[in-house]
Amino acid sequence: MRIPARPVFRMMLVLTLAAAPQAHAGIAYAPTPVAGDAGSTAIAHWQIQSSAKAQQGGAEISSAGFSTRGWYPVSGRATVMAGLLENGVYKDVFHSDNLRAVEEPDASGSPFVIPWWYRAGFTLAKATPGRRTLLRTNGMIASADVWVNGQPVADHAAVAGAYPVHEFDVTRWVHAGSNTLALRVHPGDPRKSLSIGWVDWNPTPPDNNMGPWRGVDIVQTGPVELRFPQVTPTLSLPDLARAALTVQVEARNLDAVAHEATITGVVAGVPLRQTIRLAPGQAQTVSFSPKTDPGLALDHPKLWWPIGMGAHPLYALQLAATVDGAISGRAGTTFGIRSVRSSLTKQGYRQFFINGKPLLIRGAGWAPDMFLRDDPARMEAEFSYVRNLGLNAIRSEGKLEDRRFYELADRDGILILAGWECCDKWESAARTGGEPWDAADGNVAEDSMASEARLLRNHPSVIAFLIGSDNAPPPAIAKMYVDTLHAAGWTLPIVAAASDQATAETGPSGMKMTGPYAWVPPAYWYAGKLGGAFGFNSETSAGADIPRLEDLVRMLSPQELEALWKYPQLRQYHASAAWSPFARITPFDTALARRYGEPRSLADYVAKAQLDNYDNVRAQFEAFNARMDAASPATGVIYWMLNNAWPSLHWHLYDYYLNPAGAYFGAKKANEPLHIQYAYDSNGIVLVNHTLDDAHGLQADIRVRDLDGSVRYQQRLQGISLAGNRTLQLATLPAIPGLSRTYFIELDLASMAGKPVSRNVYWLSSQPDRLDWVHSNWYLTPLTQYADLTALQSLPAATSMVRATMRREGAEDIATVTLSVPASSRAVALFQHVSIRRGAHGDLALPILWSDNDVTLWPGESLTLTAHYAAQGTAAPVVEVSGWNVPTRSIPLAAESQADALRKTNP
Repeated sequence: MRIPARPVFRMMLVLTLAAAPQAHAGIAYAPTPVAGDAGSTAIAHWQIQSSAKAQQGGAEISSAGFSTRGWYPVSGRATVMAGLLENGVYKDVFHSDNLRAVEEPDASGSPFVIPWWYRAGFTLAKATPGRRTLLRTNGMIASADVWVNGQPVADHAAVAGAYPVHEFDVTRWVHAGSNTLALRVHPGDPRKSLSIGWVDWNPTPPDNNMGPWRGVDIVQTGPVELRFPQVTPTLSLPDLARAALTVQVEARNLDAVAHEATITGVVAGVPLRQTIRLAPGQAQTVSFSPKTDPGLALDHPKLWWPIGMGAHPLYALQLAATVDGAISGRAGTTFGIRSVRSSLTKQGYRQFFINGKPLLIRGAGWAPDMFLRDDPARMEAEFSYVRNLGLNAIRSEGKLEDRRFYELADRDGILILAGWECCDKWESAARTGGEPWDAADGNVAEDSMASEARLLRNHPSVIAFLIGSDNAPPPAIAKMYVDTLHAAGWTLPIVAAASDQATAETGPSGMKMTGPYAWVPPAYWYAGKLGGAFGFNSETSAGADIPRLEDLVRMLSPQELEALWKYPQLRQYHASAAWSPFARITPFDTALARRYGEPRSLADYVAKAQLDNYDNVRAQFEAFNARMDAASPATGVIYWMLNNAWPSLHWHLYDYYLNPAGAYFGAKKANEPLHIQYAYDSNGIVLVNHTLDDAHGLQADIRVRDLDGSVRYQQRLQGISLAGNRTLQLATLPAIPGLSRTYFIELDLASMAGKPVSRNVYWLSSQPDRLDWVHSNWYLTPLTQYADLTALQSLPAATSMVRATMRREGAEDIATVTLSVPASSRAVALFQHVSIRRGAHGDLALPILWSDNDVTLWPGESLTLTAHYAAQGTAAPVVEVSGWNVPTRSIPLAAESQADALRKTNP
């Protein structure tokens, strides 16, 4: 995120820890059993305690029999704050400003400015000759001293930084049976260490995320260890008919004597074999290529494509090292066969090509949980939302995830733009007045880059690494990053920054970071200025995204809820940090009142916010759609952001509670594979094809309606063809005299057989939004005139009929909901939202995947929606339908009859 030149402020956080709940005091998890064969085992659980209370040394704490009474039992990847939350030390820190109770100063000082102890047990099977035991740390915030069984293994200078992976041979200090590991974790400060910072995304975690956030592993291997496997495919272009695979793995002799090792394996069904000799302590890269193994030249390989452009098949590599007839080490990975290339357009913007095909990057910015809590089910749900939204990319600005994240991206065809974060130690050396790095910082940065390169390089989803965010690194650091990536076998684009900067090694970034980050009208995105739809905008949106009412009540106090709609000039704790311009959402609230009318209640405010969020997010993506093959093309847009690290009023397509709202369904509508849309700049109707398949025989219906629903203009177009990965302007709407100030455009796209393909409804004003470009700043462009949509408040109540059925398929329920507006209805049924509850007054069924939602229908129209969600409990589910001018009603979800199910299966 771009911020004006200023120091990065951070409040000193102070608190007194509550005593450990008695329910947990003295509990000791069973030691983690370590598999006896070659492989790694993650430490499953720790016990943690402040060094103010556990004042013994590492030798004693890591010895058998040490008493951990009063320590906190935590999960294997818990930061200190996450561990305290697991133990109930703090309650409901995401509600209102409860987190302030953790932040506010206390006379006893802060427990997070001193080290914390992590202690765990692990058991080893009886050792076999030549067996080695390694300890692997996967990143530490900020650093740690390490002991095993009373012996010092490494100090905090050797185990530092959020991302470096380190291995230590601890064979001489471990034994069969129970062993003990202890870490003294030193506190972090993102201004002073290469860890993780949050800037204005959310409050700073009180502990600054200190702890082994990516976990610690115990590795078992023979005298020769295999590690860092890599498969590099080279695809023939443009025919895509052949791929040459190069396989590499590092073989490392951990022994004090020389060994001969035979490396065998299989990749893409091709057997591999090579024998090497390693001197004591020697590490050697073992390579296989079509020159040594002709089978690695594949004919007609299965290609990995991004979502919407094709399938995402994966291949596997499995390798083993044999020493003296026994398996010594193993290594493996999955990979995809695809080509990634990027170049600069004539205008100097970055364009990505996958398998030789250009594509518009349509993505959003990723945020993990602010306490870095590991939740595989939640991550799976979030990827299902990315697929459902029609996005093809995620940008990670720091806070880089572990292997599971990239495996999900590989599986789902989601492109990943990874890179370092802004505004803290990672960029301090690049900012004017920033703190320069010392030699230790340089070592941590180099280790971080090497570790991340090895983590990312096999994943077909990863298409670039951004070595800077708001600022490119200074020359020496940039060269180090590039050299380290190349030394790790990196073959993908390396980008200088997410902003318009360059380095000698990478050249120009080809990206712009021009905002906005606060409210602008839908027409902004078509204007061809600043953050508008041209080039590659690395982070941008209209700012505030207001959750639905049920979520606002969960996250805000009654006083905060009242301020939200009555007092927009007040700061909101759930908007942004107090120093940030985003702590107040005044631009959004002002626009909402001017365009839709002053809010009359909290519910009215939320309803208007959903209309605005839908309209604005849809326009952002649609503008980039419309320009993707223009003379000055739009090549990429990253919505800021995809999700939030905590419940927020800003920057998300879905909220922390995974409850899809207006922003979500606006983005989903815009990112349909084959999509019909209105262009604010040209008054045109545009067809967009994001697939690689040509479309033929399409038909489009265009209607312009007055506020009362009467059709003032209509046109039907038939026999439409559109090539894959292209756009087509179908028509230009004429000026229509006497049109009501607030009016609608209704667009329908169907196949030759009449099957619905895309449907889109706009509410517009004959009084346009006028932007004051001269007074733009880094985060918004003000207005001199607002569109007038206030007449929507006068719409009479509409009649909506609902029919809903459900069926169960395995662990999933599938609901089918048909919304109909009878011809006798007095008005359009505007912005109908459908939810499913688990019982009449139960919780919402979340996460949930809708085919469409927030839909608008005129009298005589109907639409069928489907929803997929996890089957759970015995309470009869209920469908709840609400809308702008539709009374809320609930009906039970009836079980689908066998006949209905059969008709769906065999239409």
